[in-house]
Amino acid sequence: PVHPRCSLMLAVSLLLTAAALAGDGSPVRKGPTPEGRALAYLAREVPRWSADNKCYSCHNNGDAARALYAARRLGLAVPDKALADTTRWLSRPAGWDHNGGEGPFSDKKLARLQFAAALAEAVAADVVKERAPLAQAAALVAALQHKDGSWPVEAEGTVGSPVTHGTALATHLARRTLRRADPRKYEQALARADGWLRKVRVRTVLDAGAVLLALDRAGDAAARAQRQRCLALIRKGESKEGGWGPYVNSAPEAFDTAVVLLALARQKGPAEVKAMRKRGRAFLVAAQQKDGSWPETTRPPGAESYAQRLSTSGWATLALLATRGE
Repeated sequence: PVHPRCSLMLAVSLLLTAAALAGDGSPVRKGPTPEGRALAYLAREVPRWSADNKCYSCHNNGDAARALYAARRLGLAVPDKALADTTRWLSRPAGWDHNGGEGPFSDKKLARLQFAAALAEAVAADVVKERAPLAQAAALVAALQHKDGSWPVEAEGTVGSPVTHGTALATHLARRTLRRADPRKYEQALARADGWLRKVRVRTVLDAGAVLLALDRAGDAAARAQRQRCLALIRKGESKEGGWGPYVNSAPEAFDTAVVLLALARQKGPAEVKAMRKRGRAFLVAAQQKDGSWPETTRPPGAESYAQRLSTSGWATLALLATRGE
């Protein structure tokens, strides 16, 4: 039998060949687009968790829902019923700590950050019309900031995952929420976060993607230098298949590839950056499953987890949306 990694490499190779034959650089595809399949999958799955389990989760109602709101913001069709229950939940931040899933594995800090990020996207998409819920959510997020400017969610040295994010990615999401809520009110908190992002020592490819994503196109010398360090690590960590894993020598994973792609999508950069984006996107398209989802990225790899699958698929969908036309 063919090893799964070999099958994936072959699929990526075929996609890149099809792109070359297309003439305009776009892969030749039949039927729904990868983004369309992903959104159809998330539209089915996002409302299922609360309906079946009577609780609201970081994976369905956080990361996965955020991808659907982002699609709405971009003008893509997402059924109202796919988001109705999540929108009601996100619009009441005071109740987030009592989501119906309280227990030893419930991380209230991370849940606040993920729900707030989804709410900020819902406001940006004009699905949530009132800004009061976002103001409440931003206050919850700001209260969790560490004195060094970051939002630590895991023990130092622990690589993030689709459902734990890691400190660098959590800091990016928290910073984004505060900026969307009220950048003047949270000016000092944002300045502390910006200082941390410019100075943090980036050791993993995942953190390089997260920091690059957070720094975006900031023009100061410290930000430019940090971006170059992140890009150097990303270049070094790109796999032969075109994707990225959490470390330089790791096998590529959908979640890590998605975070890096989101970061690269914001970089104008040289032709090399565009080429990395195209290869990374091709990797994600090849890894997408028939139902529109992606295999869950787990730490260690190869485990089964519905939560990880939903969050992985949410991040991968966001990456495809950000690189449409590549």
